Amino acid sequence: MKYLMFVCTDPEPDTDTENEPDIDDWVSEADASGRRLQGMALAPRSAATTVRVRNGKLLMSDGPFAETKEVIVGFDLLECADLDEAIEVARAHPMARGGRLELRPLADFEQ
Repeated sequence: MKYLMFVCTDPEPDTDTENEPDIDDWVSEADASGRRLQGMALAPRSAATTVRVRNGKLLMSDGPFAETKEVIVGFDLLECADLDEAIEVARAHPMARGGRLELRPLADFEQ
């Protein structure tokens, strides 16, 4: 099953920095195991453009639509047997301590 893992900042990160995992190690291990199919960091939220259409009119605004302290800073596409396995992969990611990770299964419209 494929999961998109949103990598987000968090205004309340873990303050325990002892044994903090290394992102390069996490990427290497997740890639080698075949669980990480792709991943990238995103440009700063100041580079975002929000696009909406309302009543036939194009509405654009700079930055993300939501006014929030949490920001999506990257993503990883995971291939895992189930949610439990995806949680274990996410748990080892450095941003599980310094930010937050949202796991969302990809929709399967063929079922």
